Amino acid sequence: MYRNILIATDGSELATDAARHGIALAKSLGSKVTVVTVTEPFYWQDAHIPADQQPNYVQAAQREAKAVLAKLADAAKAAGVPCETVHVEHGPPYSSIIETAQAKKCDLIVMGSHGRSGVAALVLGSHTLKVLTHSKIPVLVCR
Repeated sequence: MYRNILIATDGSELATDAARHGIALAKSLGSKVTVVTVTEPFYWQDAHIPADQQPNYVQAAQREAKAVLAKLADAAKAAGVPCETVHVEHGPPYSSIIETAQAKKCDLIVMGSHGRSGVAALVLGSHTLKVLTHSKIPVLVCR
C-alpha cells in the first residue's frame, strides 16, 4: 500500500516515537522510509535558542540535524528498513515537509502531533496542523 513513507522529525521525544511507529509500519509493509528534519531560519533573540548558541546557530543546527537523522537511520537499519535522510536547512517546516514528500515520491507522511513548540502545541502542533491542512498526501499523526 505505501512504498515510501516520509517521517518528519524535529528530534523531540514525541517525534521520535512517531518515527519508530513509521519505521515499524514500513517494515510490516516492506516499504522504505525517507526521514526529514527541517531547520527553521535563524531569528535573532529567539527564545527557543539558548543565548550561547545564537552566534553559532547554523553550525549547531547542522550538528543537531545530523545527530537526529543518524539516530533514525540507525533505527531503520536495525529494523531492516531502507532509509534515506534529508536535512532541509531553510524554510518553513510544514512546506518543506510537504515539498520533500512530493520530491521523494512518498505516499504517506508520518509525524508527531506536536514537537518542541511549547504552549502553541497544546492541542495540535502548528506545523502538524499546517501539514494536515495543505498536504495532498495522506498524513498519519502519532500522539
